[in-house]
Parts: sequence; structure tokens; C-alpha cells
Amino acid sequence: MDIFEKCFRYSTVKDAKASGIYPYFIPLDENEGTEVIYHGRHIIMCGSNNYLGLTTHPKVREAAIEATKRYGTSCTGSRFLNGNMTLHERLEEELADWVGMEASLVFSTGMQVNLGTISALVGRGDIIILDKEDHASIVDGSFLSGGKIERYRHNDMDHLKRVLKSLPEDKGKLMVVDGLFSMEGDIAPLPEIIPLCKEYGVRLMVDDAHAMGVLGGGRGTAAHFGMTEDVDLIMSTFSKSFASLGGFIAGSKDVVEYIQHHARSLIFSASIPPANAAAALAALQVMREEPERIARVNEIGAKMRKAYQDLGFDTGDSVTPVIPIIIGDDDLTFLTWKMLFEHGVFVNPVISPAVSPGRQLLRTSYMATHTEEQLDQVLGIFEEVGKKLGLI
Repeated sequence: MDIFEKCFRYSTVKDAKASGIYPYFIPLDENEGTEVIYHGRHIIMCGSNNYLGLTTHPKVREAAIEATKRYGTSCTGSRFLNGNMTLHERLEEELADWVGMEASLVFSTGMQVNLGTISALVGRGDIIILDKEDHASIVDGSFLSGGKIERYRHNDMDHLKRVLKSLPEDKGKLMVVDGLFSMEGDIAPLPEIIPLCKEYGVRLMVDDAHAMGVLGGGRGTAAHFGMTEDVDLIMSTFSKSFASLGGFIAGSKDVVEYIQHHARSLIFSASIPPANAAAALAALQVMREEPERIARVNEIGAKMRKAYQDLGFDTGDSVTPVIPIIIGDDDLTFLTWKMLFEHGVFVNPVISPAVSPGRQLLRTSYMATHTEEQLDQVLGIFEEVGKKLGLI
């Protein structure tokens, strides 16, 4: 049996490209925040995670340029050995202060944060508890850990309590949950989760990849609920509101130090380049100095969510600037995406397994820098396409 045989038989992508509805790996000519250019055509971007619009902020751009001039393009080594810089450690201090934790640790990507942190803390004989809609990086980190995985229905607190009640008291237990769920824009109910974790002796890690810069004045889900002191670990990425690349885990000094010396994805990966660290630092400074950006992206989210609902679209349980348009069918999801794209709106089509069967959707997301004119244009195009396809 040739191990490549499955590759030769794989026709899904070829068929989608042949029919003109393949929606992924779109090669953009330029990406300037709220608009992108594709084959010379301007398209309004409503699918980015650039929530605060900081990828084009002058301070962030200049910080990356100056860091490259001073330090070069790469650290050419892992932080464990020769790739650690005072710039990385300054960023860690600033991040820990921002999220209200004692210490933080910077990884090369957000994916690596979850792979490394979870597999460092959880081992064979331990138990990890996950929401069924948790991000793939959380799931992969859990499998990598070798611990026993228990899952509960999405945001179903009764089911979570039954799961926790069934677990042995003498086992180490870690719960990992997305703060802001990236596909449907709803929030983990930490005021209900935290008492359950305390009752059953479970440590809690919140993945704030999409909540950082959006919820809690930009400080994330725990801050949003005023419960930072009740959360054990907070992670986030730099590839969204921080307008860079990388990620971090924050918590108590002892726990972070343990992760630092046991997370294989940190130890065996090169550190983030100086430009990325400097850009993330500058983005954090802008968040402190321009809180109106955080308020603005949430105002836009509220406007667009209500407008979609008024048109008759199903936006699920979203309460954030991540707003799904639930379609419920693969082919119709792709067709709707194609028509929107051709009319000048960029969104993200999402099907199973990224969402549950029957929840196929168009993921829309918004930036603080979107103009009212752009938003109204997007709504007009959605209305036109929605009527043509019988969605509204």
C-alpha cells in the first residue's frame, strides 16, 4: 500500500476549484486592513482577526521596522539556548501586567502556546476537561499530553457539572476553555464555570486568543466578568489584536517557570523575531493609550449584529464583533461566500468539523477601523445576496 495513495485519490479540492467555489488560500495582492486587493479589485475585509486595526498603525509599523534595523531579522535559536532577548522579557512583563497575572511566557505562535502549555502540565493519569467547541490547538495539546480527555456540550453548565462530578478526586485536573469562541462569537460563562472548578478541584485555563483586545477593556474574558483573580492561566496570541505573530501564557510565577522548562514547543522552536516582539509591544502600548479602539470595535459589532438580525439572518448566540451568519448547508455556504466575494465582501466560510453539523456558517468579524460607509455597503451586499439565495 502506497501511503501517498490517499493523496492521489483526494479530489475534493480539485472538484471545488473546477466548479469555481473553492474559498480557501485566496492569494491577496495587498492587505491594508479594512480593504484587500485581489486581482486589482478592492474588497472590503470582513473576515480578519485584526480587531483593533493595528496592523496598519504607524506606531506598530515603525516599531517593527526599527527592531529589524537594530536587531536583524531573526534570533536564530530557541529561547532556551541562544534566542532569548531582553526585548522578549520586557514584553512578558508588560503582558503579565496587562492581564493581571504574576508572570507570562512568550511562545513563537499561539498554536504552540496551547500545545506546549497543556502537554507540560497534563500527563498520563491526569484529566483535561474541554468544551466541545474548543479550538483545535486546545484539542491537539490535550491529545499530545497523554491525559484523559473529558468533553462537555458547548456552554452547557448542567452537563459540565455532571462531567466534573463523575471525575475521581485523586487525579490532577485542568479545564481549558475558549473565552470568546472564534466561530460563533459567544462567550464562555466564567461566572458559572469558576465556582464549578473550585468545587471539584479543577484548575482553569482560559484561551483569550480572540477576546484579548476585545473584551474586558481589552484585557480578556476574565476581566470582562471581573474574575481575573479566579482564573489560573490566561493565554492569547499576537496574530489578532496584537497585530504580530506569536503568543503567550500568563499565570503564577511558579507555574509559568515550570512551563518554561517543560514545554517542548517552546524549547525546540526558534524565538519570535525582534520585529514581532516589538510590534506586539507597540500594539499593547496603543491599547493602553487608545482605549476608544476597543470601545469602537464593540460598537461596530453591536451595530452589525442588529442589522443582520433585522434583515432576517441567523447570527446565533454572538455577543461580540465575531458574528456568524448561519447557513446550515455546505454547498449553500460556499455559494453564498462566492457571491459575496464577487460583490466585494470578504468573509470566511466555515463547515464541519470546524463547526457542528447543521451549523455551517459564514464567519464575519470587524475592525475598529471599519468606516460607516464600508459597513453600510457590506449590509447592502448581504441583503442583495441573501434575497437572491432565499436566505432572508
